[in-house]
Amino acid sequence: MKNRRFRIFVAVAAGLAVLYFGSGGDSAGQDRQISNGVLIWALIAAAAVYHLTRPSDSGTPVS
Repeated sequence: MKNRRFRIFVAVAAGLAVLYFGSGGDSAGQDRQISNGVLIWALIAAAAVYHLTRPSDSGTPVS
């Protein structure tokens, strides 16, 4: 992806998705709490998406 703003948006969306799905309780009555582990996984997911969507240095596809 060549558009940096879109890369940042997708990376933030990935991190928020991890936070959303990682903070759910076992039942509808439980409080939704975010643990430190979920925060770390959200940061890892956002960094991975940002890194994997960077434009290639050369103009040729991967062989």
